[in-house]
Amino acid sequence: MNAAHAHIARLERYYRLHASIYDATRWSFLFGRQRLIKSLPDLPPHPRILDVGCGTGKTTALLHGHYPSAQIIGMDLSDAMLKKARKKWGDVGRIRFVHDTYGLKSHTLESFDLIVLSYSLAMMGSEAELVIRQTRDHLTQNGIIAVVDFHDTPWRRFERWMNANHVTMNGSILAALKRTYAPTIASTHKAYGGLWAYFNFVGRLRV
Repeated sequence: MNAAHAHIARLERYYRLHASIYDATRWSFLFGRQRLIKSLPDLPPHPRILDVGCGTGKTTALLHGHYPSAQIIGMDLSDAMLKKARKKWGDVGRIRFVHDTYGLKSHTLESFDLIVLSYSLAMMGSEAELVIRQTRDHLTQNGIIAVVDFHDTPWRRFERWMNANHVTMNGSILAALKRTYAPTIASTHKAYGGLWAYFNFVGRLRV
């Protein structure tokens, strides 16, 4: 098992343990999701949206409310988390959930008008930049990428604790997004008085 597959296996075990309490606990530190969705521009009629790392479907629900005519695919590596999402939504109508790992392999997907990554890139370790690069292949010509995630922290002990929970918090993800996409929004926000910062990013393909 190579390093990438080992990391995926660790995440699957982690979310298998946390799926039952995820919605009840993560509201206290997964900030900025509603701000991100509200900042998104209009999309073409009946847009196609990919929600990478959709988890229990919280962001998927926000996307559905913002773009009610959209066809949305929620993708996640955790079957336990997707069971929670399907219990809420089912694989019906315009929302479909897929158990797969985005970025670990080359996916054959139709193009999307919007790709969203909500608190998923920071969990991907060394694969995060690969995932960012891969999204370019799955956007329409005028497509948009939207990301909310952990950014950084001035407290090394807290950073180590987050690393132990599979979260990267060193500022590298926002930097990688800016290198790959032309940003229309790239803002950072403090949480809990500066214990850490999170970011919102919206960008388009560079021309």
